Amino acid sequence: MMLVAGVAWLSASASGEVTVSAAASLTDVLHQLAKLYEWQGGGRLVLNFGASNTLARQIAAGARVDVFISADEVQMDAVAAHIIPGTRRDVLSNQLAIAVPDDRPRSLSSPRDLVHPSIRRIAIGDPAAVPAGVYARSYLERLGIWDDLASRMVPAGSVRLALAAVENGAADAAIVYRTDIASARRAREALVVPIDEGPRIRYPAAAIRGGANPGGAQRVLDFLDSPQASAIFTRAGFVPLAARRKLQQ
Repeated sequence: MMLVAGVAWLSASASGEVTVSAAASLTDVLHQLAKLYEWQGGGRLVLNFGASNTLARQIAAGARVDVFISADEVQMDAVAAHIIPGTRRDVLSNQLAIAVPDDRPRSLSSPRDLVHPSIRRIAIGDPAAVPAGVYARSYLERLGIWDDLASRMVPAGSVRLALAAVENGAADAAIVYRTDIASARRAREALVVPIDEGPRIRYPAAAIRGGANPGGAQRVLDFLDSPQASAIFTRAGFVPLAARRKLQQ
């Protein structure tokens, strides 16, 4: 690898396609990072997005994936037997937020405002499987309002589908990641759960056995920890964990 004008350029031998299966909440930011990675000479990233539990099932069924980035630790644990040893690391954190239609007159002062009768349908990722939904249910249970809201919940197959339910009028609110709302066109942020009050959200990443490009997978993981990638993650609203992880080593 060589440095040109402060940018890390990979040698030609380092190039080659790398297939990355990643949580749906990473869609926008990974498209940005894929362009940067290819511009730096790292090769093409083939991106496959979906709910983390769906991606984990695909990997368990033998899908050819080089890198998996999950929105929670449970789904990464589910594919533990398929991970190349020594490659798993926590890459990012995030925050839960409540999205409402962009024409809603006011923000919420507390998650407990969701109990108001005017909010009849609340979209979340499937709380039995989708990480954002699991996080949301855990948080609402801790607040003691899950039972009051359970009948209003509209489970979605991914966090992006939960946000889409607000945008298309199928729900009055959605509990999603803060970073998802930035991409919304017909929804806005009504409330953000402070990091110290919300659930411990982690996005682990790992190289997967049987992928077509194990060397490329390791380079992608290293790139996700790079200062350039961390800057893009931060601008998108994520919390990069690379620096924190190094301090703990």
